[in-house]
Amino acid sequence: MIICCGEALIDMIPSVDAAGKDAFTPHAGGAVFNTAVALGRLGAPVGFVSGISTDLFGDMLRQGLTDSNVDTANVVMSDRRSTLAFVTLKNGQASYLFFDENSAGRMLDAKDLPTIPDATTALYLGGISLINLPAADFYVALAMREAGRRVIMADPNIRMNFVTDETAYRARLERLIAHTNILKVSDEDLDWIVPGPLSMLEKADMLLNRGPQLVIVTRGSQGATGLFGTDGVVEVPAQSTTVADTVGAGDTFNAGVLARLSEQGLLSTDALQNITGEQVASALAMGAKVAGITVSRHGANPPWAHELDGA
Repeated sequence: MIICCGEALIDMIPSVDAAGKDAFTPHAGGAVFNTAVALGRLGAPVGFVSGISTDLFGDMLRQGLTDSNVDTANVVMSDRRSTLAFVTLKNGQASYLFFDENSAGRMLDAKDLPTIPDATTALYLGGISLINLPAADFYVALAMREAGRRVIMADPNIRMNFVTDETAYRARLERLIAHTNILKVSDEDLDWIVPGPLSMLEKADMLLNRGPQLVIVTRGSQGATGLFGTDGVVEVPAQSTTVADTVGAGDTFNAGVLARLSEQGLLSTDALQNITGEQVASALAMGAKVAGITVSRHGANPPWAHELDGA
């Protein structure tokens, strides 16, 4: 089983009401939530760790997980409110306004880490849950506790408008990266984590030397690059598609990568140590394929396994 650990929130997506006026429609979402849903739809055994409210939006989140075959046994229930994210779209690109103070997802305590099922092969972390305290410390502590026993994959998905203490945030990411087996970053994330005039490959190689066994850099329509081993480098193109919007694209990409690595029996530290270029290329191609379907339709709506046939 793959356990996704991080935020679950309500995306308020722009819409038009019956009178033709601008409105917002609530959709279950959040970066890590989206990855969990995508994994469940792809048929991978998946569970979820997060704080979820008992309010009506929390009910929507839990139902969304259940409907996509995600195990919710390790969800932490709370009477605090759900996080809301109001989405605006410009040329298909999403930006967000969050309401997250004292929310069920944010107020997790690092002293109360859950018991991870023995059958778990990997933990996946990322998103704004790595920024906002105290939840950020909860998730990093969980990853550090489980590192060495299970594969740890992280996608910081950096949102600088949320970072109020850059020094502390950078230090937190460094701790996480040191305990991560698979690190996925966008090209923009990479330039923030490793500033300066170095090339993309040089920066990614620096991250590879900080602990991960596989570093993946996504470059939007330019595809993705994987670095592994001593000097292994693999590139795959993005899927050619008509883009409706990019909501959930990276989250679905991560699910595709994890699902394919799981299918290949590569979600162990020993297997990743000996991963081949062909295996990396297969995982990145799967990520690109499912992300291509997601961006072709509005909102974070990852594909089901049966939709991949002929896609």
